[in-house]
Amino acid sequence: MRERGSVVEGEIGDIGSGSEIRADGPGPDRALTTPEEARQFVTETKVDVLAPAVGNSHGMRKSMLTGKERKHLAIERIREIKSAACIPLTLHGGSGTADDDLKRAIHAGINIIHINTELRVAWKHGLEAGLAQREDEVVPYKILPSAVAAVHDVVSARLRLFGGRN
Repeated sequence: MRERGSVVEGEIGDIGSGSEIRADGPGPDRALTTPEEARQFVTETKVDVLAPAVGNSHGMRKSMLTGKERKHLAIERIREIKSAACIPLTLHGGSGTADDDLKRAIHAGINIIHINTELRVAWKHGLEAGLAQREDEVVPYKILPSAVAAVHDVVSARLRLFGGRN
């Protein structure tokens, strides 16, 4: 039995696992969720939000850290799944996805986008910068602001891209 006000999110399809940086990863030839699978999954599980496989994958490839490579989404498939599922859609594994694909995915029916790996990478790079700037520092609150600022910058940029205000 669900707690009052709780939201259940379900993931269907091959999206991989974990916020990891990999030398290589799932290729574009992996299976995508079909509209029929989405409809059946929603009907049988009664989830409130659906996370389908539409070209997304958890984690990122090393080449995505430098921008040499980007994930690309099956935009028309998103539109079809949205129509079949009739519930909000979330994009798990959105980190490393081309900006234009993210914007088009929102217009096709994606309501929530997860960019956990991007945030973790920003945090790590910000922490490394903080440590480099203060090599002899051992007080966490003096080192961590660089990590927090780096995460803030990514969140702000993504919110602007996603159409958020302020």
